[in-house]
Amino acid sequence: MSGTSSRAPELRSRRRADLAIDLAVAVVVIAMIGLMVASPGHEAGPFHFMFLAVAIAYGYRIWPVGPTIAATVTITALSGWLMINQASEGQLPKAELAEIPLMPLVLLVMIWHARRRMTAVEQLKEMAGRQLAAVDREREFFRDASHAIRTPVTIARGHLELLATGSLDDDAKEDVSVAMMQLDRMSALSNRLLAVARLDSGGALSTQPTDLAELVRELGTNWSARSDRVWQVECRPTGEVSVDPEWIEMTLDALVENAVNFTPEGGVISLRCGRSAERCIVEVADSGPGIAAADLPQVFDRFWHRMPPHGPMGTGLGLSMARSVAVAHGGTLTARNGPGGAVFALELPART
Repeated sequence: MSGTSSRAPELRSRRRADLAIDLAVAVVVIAMIGLMVASPGHEAGPFHFMFLAVAIAYGYRIWPVGPTIAATVTITALSGWLMINQASEGQLPKAELAEIPLMPLVLLVMIWHARRRMTAVEQLKEMAGRQLAAVDREREFFRDASHAIRTPVTIARGHLELLATGSLDDDAKEDVSVAMMQLDRMSALSNRLLAVARLDSGGALSTQPTDLAELVRELGTNWSARSDRVWQVECRPTGEVSVDPEWIEMTLDALVENAVNFTPEGGVISLRCGRSAERCIVEVADSGPGIAAADLPQVFDRFWHRMPPHGPMGTGLGLSMARSVAVAHGGTLTARNGPGGAVFALELPART
């Protein structure tokens, strides 16, 4: 009801504009007919101007087909009758009579094209509306699924933690460990589903000037606490970038986590950052097996993942979320194979 009432002034304004166009066209047509009557032998000018006025008005006011054709036939018949009379009396060259069928035909062809375009635009609007509705449903699904997963995961985890405090044999402990691992995976899936929904809604970023090099160095310090990999952090000054540091940190965490899962113990993971022209670039490289050529186009697809040889199965949302964050910041995230393994490159616009 409120949506209808809010559109009422707009509809009234549109009706007034349409009425003004109709009256203006009627005035021009009557004036030109009158001019043709008052100026024998000079009917061609008013005749052309009358159809030109109708054509211009049609660009702002799309009349229904029936009334449009009826009005065109009426105008043509009346003005044509005047021109034929003047030609028969020798006051108008007979060559001008060729304009009588030609001008309305040109007008009707223009009207036909205008209506085709209008139909195409309406179809595009309808398709866009369906796509937006589908996107909204997907966002709602992600939010609902995320919240629906969290509660049972929390309850199950609490029971397993209580069970783990008791006296269990080795097989039971292993079973509890596997169950806890799967619950952790479901919890990560829930968090990333919610993150994707927030990103898709378009209102999730809170940007601020951020020293990207410092952020990468801190990330490298946190991850290098894992002694089972060799960590290399090389950061050249990048200057400040306008980003949401929380989302960028989440993105880089997803890239590093992916590198850890595909790098064997003792392997090398490199974090590099720098600036090139107006772009700041962060690269996460690993010494793993790289990415198969057939998999490269799919690595950022939602719910698609490779089987990691050195880590648990992922959620299939980490890299997808990371690319969404990059795009939301006006940047890009790409994947390629380097000399020793996979390389993921995050590029963000630098502040000028």
